[in-house]
Amino acid sequence: MMRLIAIGLLVCTLILSSSTIGCGYSHCNCEDEGFWSINIIMECQKVSDFLIAIAYFSIPIELVYFISCANIPFKWVLVEFIAFIVLCGMTHLLNGWTYYGPHSFQLMMSLTIFKFLTALVSCATAITLLTLIPLLLKLKVREVFLTQNVLELDQEVGMMKKKKEASWHVRMLTREIRKSLDKLTILDTTLVELSNILDLQNCAVWMPNNIKTAMNLTHELKPSPSNIFPRNIPMDDHDVQEIRDSEGVRILRPESALGVASRGGSEDSGTVAAIRMPLLNVSNFKGGTPELVQTSYAILVLVLPSSTDRVWSHHELEMVEVVADQVAVALSHANVLEESQLMRDQLKERNRVLQQARKDAIMANQARDSFQKVMSHGMRRPMHSILGLLSMFEENMNFEQKIMVDTMVRTGNVISTLLNDVTEISAKDNGRFPLEMRLFHLHSMIKETSCLAKCLFVYQGFSFSPDVQSSLPAQVIGDERRTFQVLLHMVGHLLHFSNKGGLMIFRVSAENGSVGKNDKWGMWRSATVEEYIKVKFEFDISGGYLTDTIRRTQNDSNKEVLSFSMCKRLAQMMQGDIWISLNSNGIPQNMTLVLRFQQQRYIPEGNLYMTEHTVSSNSRFRGLKVLIADDDNVNRTVTKRLLEKLGCEVSASCSGYECLTALAPSQNTYRVVLLDLQMPEMDGFEVARRIRKLYSRSGPSIIAITASAEDNIWERCLQIGMNGLIRKPVVLQGIIDELRRVLR
Repeated sequence: MMRLIAIGLLVCTLILSSSTIGCGYSHCNCEDEGFWSINIIMECQKVSDFLIAIAYFSIPIELVYFISCANIPFKWVLVEFIAFIVLCGMTHLLNGWTYYGPHSFQLMMSLTIFKFLTALVSCATAITLLTLIPLLLKLKVREVFLTQNVLELDQEVGMMKKKKEASWHVRMLTREIRKSLDKLTILDTTLVELSNILDLQNCAVWMPNNIKTAMNLTHELKPSPSNIFPRNIPMDDHDVQEIRDSEGVRILRPESALGVASRGGSEDSGTVAAIRMPLLNVSNFKGGTPELVQTSYAILVLVLPSSTDRVWSHHELEMVEVVADQVAVALSHANVLEESQLMRDQLKERNRVLQQARKDAIMANQARDSFQKVMSHGMRRPMHSILGLLSMFEENMNFEQKIMVDTMVRTGNVISTLLNDVTEISAKDNGRFPLEMRLFHLHSMIKETSCLAKCLFVYQGFSFSPDVQSSLPAQVIGDERRTFQVLLHMVGHLLHFSNKGGLMIFRVSAENGSVGKNDKWGMWRSATVEEYIKVKFEFDISGGYLTDTIRRTQNDSNKEVLSFSMCKRLAQMMQGDIWISLNSNGIPQNMTLVLRFQQQRYIPEGNLYMTEHTVSSNSRFRGLKVLIADDDNVNRTVTKRLLEKLGCEVSASCSGYECLTALAPSQNTYRVVLLDLQMPEMDGFEVARRIRKLYSRSGPSIIAITASAEDNIWERCLQIGMNGLIRKPVVLQGIIDELRRVLR
């Protein structure tokens, strides 16, 4: 605009100059009439001077108002301009009065003074501008710098706005992700929201398989055909390894297999970015903190559209990193909650199983207790009573009667041992059979076995022939009851499976090389050389024929096999072995038992039986006052009869309280107290403890009676202060031996 005004003024000046020259103004007659006469020119100048003066006077007024309202530097320069403009205005105003007539001296003097002042102010203003221009140039540079700073601030403000917008999107996305604890919902929400915020072509999530050998495409915004693009990539792929080892976002190569498989079915795509997402499980936490274990990673792949030349910006990559961290936290939280719920379900199931097992165990214990009571009261106690009564008839009998009674006693002892085994094993639940190593008559045991076997085989139509080596020792140390039990089982086993009729040969002999040393038997202590003998018991059948009954029993032999296994175990516990030989029809024809016994005379520690029993006169026990405490009426009666047979004065009580009452200090005249250890309300241990507390060691001798086969029963009795122990069944000779030892 200013350029146009300047050009217009220049053109007007040239036109006026040309007109003046053309009219011959310098040589013309100014008095001639015409448009450009001297009077007209003078009037125009006069009007122009007045207009210039008015303009000059108005401009300072505006500048003074500007100076008073604005806070700008260099105000003194503006004051100079104001003075210059005012003086110029006065000059033009006075000059307007000089165009007509004669001029007065005052007018010319005033005009001269104002022109002189105008000249001075003009020079001063010109000189001031010479010093002011460099300062103005510096201000211009500062203005440029300020402009650049403003532009940079605008850029930073724009970036802050973008970051604020990105953080808002991240917060919104995080809020959407945290609305659910389901992994599928979290991943689907992430893919959809990221695609909307970043305007993506596709998003995909790759998860490791169970064995950590490959990455599988599990979630995708735009599913691609599986027959065109692979849905699994090996874990050792170069891009997969780089992403797993990097903490930030990685831009994939155009030919990357991971990027190609994540395009969503499109042939072309823009730039592809990928980032890892750590996945934590319950196994990664020990004591509440993550341990240094191998972390599992998922991969988030983001694909830009192919229709634009857009590239990933810095703030977009930062947004992707923040979102990936939030998704990793959400997925890890979901994994931990899912595994915790699974563990809680498993714990509930295990608790349920344990509760059921506990109920079953309680029911089993109750059934076992009931079984023990039935076995003890219904079978074991009557058997003990029978054996006690049989021991009373061992005197004043002929040879055959004695053999029969001894056989009945031996058989009863076997049955009693079996009952004890059933009761003790069911009570302990350890499957162990206690052994009672003692000195016994080997030939007597063989004779009783032969007598019993002969009766059973002859009854089944067999001929029986014993063959016993005469050089066998008369007495050996071992478990007589267990040996007799195994021999009876051999007889029953052969009768169950063998042919009807034929010849049964019972051979007993010593094995060659049986005498030797053995350091493995730790049940005794000896300062002399221990010598042992191996005795071979053999039942051999020949002849006979197969019956229908035998054919039927052959097809159902599980129980017999189980019994044979138990006998084999017993034989191995007694340092021996047992085996069966079959004939061509698969029927047992021969059974052999080999056991090792100790030959020399030896008394085991804690053994309550004497090695040599001779029934002498009962005068030593005549008048001996004995108190019996037993809750079973039959056993109490049998024990009382046995003691009375020895000449003792016997009193009986049916409970521990009655026993303590009978032993009051004012009434105590008893020398021996026989206590049953298994009594209700107050057992024998408690009764013995109270007796010793009442009488110390000066009171009566206490002999315990028990059917238990526990190994530490004698140690418990000694700790309480008892003097002896009799194991049931209580027989006459056992009472005699124990009374002799206690009263010695």
